[in-house]
Amino acid sequence: MNMDITPHTRSRKTEELVPSRYALRVGEIDVLVVSDGVLPLPTATLATNADPDVRAAWLKDMFLPPDAFDWPLNVLVVRSGERTILVDAGLGGQFPGFPRAGQFPKRLEAAGIDLASVTDVVVTHMHMDHVGGLLVDEVKKQLRPDLRVHVAAAEVAFWTQPDFSHTSMPGPVPGVLRTTARRFANEYQRQLRIFEEEHEVAPGVLVWRTGGHTPGHSVVRLTSGGERLTFLGDAIFPVGFDHPDWHNGFEHDPEESVRVRVRLLREAAATGELLVATHLPFPSVGRVAVDGDAFRWVASFWDY
Repeated sequence: MNMDITPHTRSRKTEELVPSRYALRVGEIDVLVVSDGVLPLPTATLATNADPDVRAAWLKDMFLPPDAFDWPLNVLVVRSGERTILVDAGLGGQFPGFPRAGQFPKRLEAAGIDLASVTDVVVTHMHMDHVGGLLVDEVKKQLRPDLRVHVAAAEVAFWTQPDFSHTSMPGPVPGVLRTTARRFANEYQRQLRIFEEEHEVAPGVLVWRTGGHTPGHSVVRLTSGGERLTFLGDAIFPVGFDHPDWHNGFEHDPEESVRVRVRLLREAAATGELLVATHLPFPSVGRVAVDGDAFRWVASFWDY
């Protein structure tokens, strides 16, 4: 996998002026954070159990609009030893209501990464903005036939009869989530590598199930040369540092999600490890500190 991020000559029509990938190393492991774009969602989904006035005040303090918030979408490309691993795959381009998402295939190409070089995919959970990119025809035809797709057993089982009773999503979303997850499970059935609680995908690349956001929601930890980075998936959202007890509308078990979030953030604060997450502002690389009963996000300085 070519991790070269130096500028290349290209026409002004295709040049992106806003950065969409960020490279770093964790010991001997190469990591590339890639933006899949953004998707606009109602701000109410950020904190369904919060007082509306308190939520509005937080949004105002963060200089965010009151009604709709652009959720970032980040995926990882990881190279460890002989394996090239894609962690999540973004939304895909098959959802017309989200025209600014589904960007990762062209951004991988711009980074010089051939999809045929990907040996493994880790799916943190089967929401459409994490597996939809694997359902794009142009993506599927480039993937190797021996691709291994790692996902928790509890996640696959959940989507056979998903429970949305504790979520608070925009009206059409549950049906689309259900359809997309089932299509993903059917189309990749032969390539699925199911794990129960944790699994080492490659040297220094461990995925383990946390539950909470979905029953099989998982996070990925990279460990090499005394350094550590954890990809938190949807265990954290931008509001979750100041208000870790606020429920996100997409959490299938909100109370367990809070417990998972607090446990992961406290551990990360204790270790000082790097964090990356799907819905934190790109490139979402930083650390967390304990701040009373809440947390403080400390974004990393860009290395350029």
